[in-house]
Amino acid sequence: MKGAAMLVRTESLPQTSERHMTVRVHAPIGVAVVLWHGDPQEADGHHLVEWTVDDDIAWGQNAQPASVAEPGLRQAGDQVVIRGLLQLTTDGAAHLQLGSWPVLFDLASPVPRDRDKTWVEITVGADSVGLYPYET
Repeated sequence: MKGAAMLVRTESLPQTSERHMTVRVHAPIGVAVVLWHGDPQEADGHHLVEWTVDDDIAWGQNAQPASVAEPGLRQAGDQVVIRGLLQLTTDGAAHLQLGSWPVLFDLASPVPRDRDKTWVEITVGADSVGLYPYET
């Protein structure tokens, strides 16, 4: 699901697939390799972007309490670990607050209500995380 715009620096990487372009994103909260959904000719540079994460939150599988109470982003092999303040919505979804930027998630299974407004880490496949240039 989509989140709010964040200013990042991206650098294009050697492409291993014709399907999706990957970039290394340098965000205020960390660095990871993710999919680029903008113009390939503009992949290098500073961009205002929206984040999307196609994987849903499955508590106890790809989401758990965080050991550090601050937003973060890091690469872990072929996965991306996103740390933020979890906020459950009344319509069965959630958003992860990464500093000033929320990233929206669907829930694959219910998250315990006592995890609302707590720091969590969500681990997702790097190929499920994408950046879209923000258009005003």
